Amino acid sequence: MQLDDLQVVLKVAEFRSITAAATHLDMQVATASAAVKRVESALGVELFVRTTRHLRLSSAGERYLPQCTAALSMLDQAKQTIFTDSGEVSGEIRIAVSSDLGRNIAIPWIDDFMALHPHVTLRVHISDSNVDFYRDALDMALRYGPPADSNLYGFKICNVPRILGASPEYLEKYGTPQHPKDLMNHQGLFYQLQDILNDTWRLSDADNTYKIKPKAYCAANDGDLVRRWCVAGKGVAIKSSLDIAGDLLAGRVVPLMPDYKVDVGELWLVCPSRQSITPTVRLLRDMFRERTTALLSQLVENGFLDKSILED
Repeated sequence: MQLDDLQVVLKVAEFRSITAAATHLDMQVATASAAVKRVESALGVELFVRTTRHLRLSSAGERYLPQCTAALSMLDQAKQTIFTDSGEVSGEIRIAVSSDLGRNIAIPWIDDFMALHPHVTLRVHISDSNVDFYRDALDMALRYGPPADSNLYGFKICNVPRILGASPEYLEKYGTPQHPKDLMNHQGLFYQLQDILNDTWRLSDADNTYKIKPKAYCAANDGDLVRRWCVAGKGVAIKSSLDIAGDLLAGRVVPLMPDYKVDVGELWLVCPSRQSITPTVRLLRDMFRERTTALLSQLVENGFLDKSILED
């Protein structure tokens, strides 16, 4: 059995379509179909149940292919180790990133990484929704918050303070809030995940914690859109300091009420298993840590963040 044939079979299982797998692999449908038949012939079982409209894994395929995926991942990791020893990495980066962090920060950083490692290719899944590593065929996800599933494996990249802010134009028109209760008179820009509207903000000082629910002026399930609304002067928002770092440094967003703190978040690089942690993943982890430290340091130097955020 040829490894190339097995890789075709895994792509067919991933896309649930021989045609889609062939398109992804840039080969003829007949060639992909022949590869599937060769693997099934070598095993003596059918890996897929085929109908005129659909293709799904057979019970044998459900047992066999996950182990093949793990085995090929180990082979790829061994190959990556050789490349790393010689100063090279290769292979496909399959990563999920949230909308704002991905479009404006993480993808430009990965572009720089790929320029240094020309044998690396990229497949990006941009979404603020929860990630299904197996359904979406992903190797890693750059996400706010530690992995919720104990079966996942993650690397903490950095602490991420969240900042309450608005544009100078909005503040000139509506005034600058001085106390959390003042936010009740302002237009809130909220993030919504599925049917859950995150419209309650927690702000704390040395003595008290305030739970504030401003007017929901605009809400979206896309963090990048919330940031754009904030920059455009539509209202007040709470955003990750990484997401709005460029806006803060350029003066497009002004931080509000610095004496009242918002809960600090964390940025993590999450993988589905230890076996999926290749040398490429580790190099990306190190780059993300280096780049986020540099960006947070800029915010500290310009007085937007306290330097203690860099100590952990």
